[in-house]
Amino acid sequence: MSNALLLLDDPGWIITLKAVIVFAVCVVLTIMSVWGERRLVARMQMRVGPNRVGKFGLIQALADGVKLALKEDLIPAAADKVVFVIAPIISATAAFMAFAVMPMTGPVNFFGEETVMQLTDIPVGVLYVLATASVGVYGIVLAGWSSGSTYPLLGGLRSSAQVISYEIAMGLSLVSVFIYSGSMSTSSIVQAQQDTWWYGLVLFPSFVIYAISMVGETNRAPFDLAEAEGELVGGFHTEYSSLKFALFFLAEYVNIIAVSALATTLFLGGYHAIPGLGFTEQWLGGWFTLIWFFIKVLFFFFIFVWLRGTLPRLRYDQFMQFGWKVLIPVSLLWILVVATLRLISTTSQSRPVTFAFAGVVVLIVLAISTAFESSKKKRDSVVHPEAAEPNFAVPSLPSEITTINVSNQGGDRG
Repeated sequence: MSNALLLLDDPGWIITLKAVIVFAVCVVLTIMSVWGERRLVARMQMRVGPNRVGKFGLIQALADGVKLALKEDLIPAAADKVVFVIAPIISATAAFMAFAVMPMTGPVNFFGEETVMQLTDIPVGVLYVLATASVGVYGIVLAGWSSGSTYPLLGGLRSSAQVISYEIAMGLSLVSVFIYSGSMSTSSIVQAQQDTWWYGLVLFPSFVIYAISMVGETNRAPFDLAEAEGELVGGFHTEYSSLKFALFFLAEYVNIIAVSALATTLFLGGYHAIPGLGFTEQWLGGWFTLIWFFIKVLFFFFIFVWLRGTLPRLRYDQFMQFGWKVLIPVSLLWILVVATLRLISTTSQSRPVTFAFAGVVVLIVLAISTAFESSKKKRDSVVHPEAAEPNFAVPSLPSEITTINVSNQGGDRG
């Protein structure tokens, strides 16, 4: 029985219980993610990290959350108080809503009912996730605008431009997945990868584009330009404190988990085991698939932490140029290639035709990249002629006569 049919038979109390469990898991994962990120970055930078509060510092993130809750809650006098309060609620709510369509397990026995760990399965589940991610940016924009301060406003405007730019690339990277799977339903895409290669390998360029876009989507380093401390103090949440700041903090990490879960679903086979270990999916009555799902999600979370601990922040113009001039054109070209290859394979064309087309595409891409690099070098040599022929000549030292004259003048004055 398909996931959609199983979900249709769920009584109301099971739907409510699953929603509570998903919410609790996201909150616990946020606490553990904060601890894990601090420990991993500390290890990368040869530091210790949190190690005092609890065993291995495990309760440090919980202690930080309690401290945030007990801090004084301030609202600036110039702020729009209603919007100022609602903004973090919008961001946190939109982050949690994305998990409604994430299939976390296969069929399992849940309190005597056969179901799957998924709240709902709609035909356009992936578009629903993109829509909730788009709504989340409203919280950031409204937070910057309602603070009544210049720097939060600039941070909110940066965030809106950033999300719009990288959501386009993210959406285009998913088109090839829709073409191959024939569906926009998250559960159908997972099932389409069950007996074949994962789309992360088959559609590797789409996977790379999505991975880059999801970092820009979540305002994480090296793309955390909406809260660049060196330019905008703390960004859109500069004026926030106490629980309202904690909601933004929660929304950021839940968004990281959400985009990682979507990448797992679309490109790494979802809750299915690694090829060759499919027999483990029946362990614990099917609940072992939940472990596979979270192992893949944690893999993406490690990539987020790795990027934060190693890469410097980009300039804003570099960031926007990369999104509009690199990711989006490459995504459009890749969609054309995937659609053509899919058409050739479905019309029973011979394999040599497929390989010939792929070879022609590779040659065209190489020719375009070579022409682009040569034109860029030529343009740089015209704009900056000194850069084409570097001159590292050492300036000549003052002559001995000049030195003697200066010393004599000093002696005369003395």
